[in-house]
Amino acid sequence: MIRQIACVFVFSVATLSTDEPVQPSLTIYNQNFAVVRQELPLDLKAGANEVQVTDITMHLEPDSVILRDPAGKHSIQVLEQNYRADPISESLLLSLNEGKTIDFLVQRDNKQETVPGKIIRSGYTPHNYMAMSRYGQQYYQAQMAYAQGGNEQPIIEVQGKLRFGLPGVPLFPSLGDETILKPTLQWLLTSPQAGPVRAELSYVTGGLTWEADYNIVAPDKGDAVDVVGWVTMDNQSGKTFDNARIKLMAGDVSKIQPGREFDRLQAYGMAGAVNSAMTPPVTERTFDEYHLYTLARPTTLHDRETKQVEFIRAAGVATKRIYVYDGVKIDSNRYNGWNWENIRNDYSYGTESNPKIWVMREFANSETNHLGMPLPKGRVRFYRRNDDSQIEFTGENVIDHTPRDENVRVYTGNAFDMTGERRRTDYKLDLDKHFADESFEIKVRNHKKERADVRVVEHLYRWITWNISMKSDPFRKKDSQTIEFPVSIAPDGEKTLTYTVHYTW
Repeated sequence: MIRQIACVFVFSVATLSTDEPVQPSLTIYNQNFAVVRQELPLDLKAGANEVQVTDITMHLEPDSVILRDPAGKHSIQVLEQNYRADPISESLLLSLNEGKTIDFLVQRDNKQETVPGKIIRSGYTPHNYMAMSRYGQQYYQAQMAYAQGGNEQPIIEVQGKLRFGLPGVPLFPSLGDETILKPTLQWLLTSPQAGPVRAELSYVTGGLTWEADYNIVAPDKGDAVDVVGWVTMDNQSGKTFDNARIKLMAGDVSKIQPGREFDRLQAYGMAGAVNSAMTPPVTERTFDEYHLYTLARPTTLHDRETKQVEFIRAAGVATKRIYVYDGVKIDSNRYNGWNWENIRNDYSYGTESNPKIWVMREFANSETNHLGMPLPKGRVRFYRRNDDSQIEFTGENVIDHTPRDENVRVYTGNAFDMTGERRRTDYKLDLDKHFADESFEIKVRNHKKERADVRVVEHLYRWITWNISMKSDPFRKKDSQTIEFPVSIAPDGEKTLTYTVHYTW
């Protein structure tokens, strides 16, 4: 039996020390989780100590908890740890009183009276985040359905009759010893020496995420744009972080989530050129195989709050508009599971034409173009100023993680005044001699009042060994099964190109 136990209830970092408390810090990742680090003042006795901590999140992962003395002066060992994340609620109190009779406050004829009722079933569903994260959403829901008979409504016996739902406001007896008001960590610690310790508590938690949005504004004429970026942090963790130091990790960090499909909630970030006289609101550096973005000033992130911080403002970023015609239209549902032989033997495969010409915006992520920082994946919105100085929305899409000195290309929509037509003119298949010849005619029409440059993309999908035996225009080989014809079309003009591909196997 343990004879010497000291109880320490930690609610505030300022209660045990007159020194300035260490700011909490957060590193928020891109899969709806974060690492929390906070100071935890302890007044330990030599030997065993019972410690209860309530200043934690609702979605803490218990097996990620690390408790240490950052100064290295005290050795702290956690003998036992209990994590309880189901605070007191009406349904929980009903479950604790199942089989018992309690009073219910009922309003009748402008007066209140109490009616006794026996709780047959509480309808309580535990809010167990760990059960979901460890075993999966489907398992958790199945367990809850089994426990509650598939129905979350309470059943109360009043005057010998059963009813679904509560007859009134339940009046519970006093709280039992097993109830908690907030998510709680309970430890049994051992320390070889007594004394105060400014320990550090760190853990992984869900309920926190961040993303970035790029707003790009073009002038009424020209393609030199202004870029404004916002980083958005969302706190659904059940805890407020006061005056916290916040870092944002960008990249595809491996995070195991047993029992359910990996859900990659996107976490985005971006930093770029700012006025040299200003302190950048967000700074960036390489960290392992990822990029770490740090907010320049401490920020309070309230529970259930979405906070935005401007983190980039760059002017004069050179961009160019690109038109792409990819004329192949393939029904993925119809051809799902097809192999090379199926595709080669189907005469009609790939003959349906797509008439739309894509509009894409491209810019270099370089210092000379006023950017030059790693750009994590995020949503980009494009606007253009009208001749009345108002801005109009012209499209949006998502960019992938982009290193510095690489080009960013974003699809923004389809061209209104341009159209394409793709027609297969011949197909010859010889299975005995193991070859196939296929010919196409492609027309691109430009109804604009200015010349347009279009990249006509063709996919060589019949087989991996091929050569272009005839062509009307030069092409570029993009990869092992894609070629691209760059064409220039006069105002109100049309361009026709043809080619034949020879497959062998």
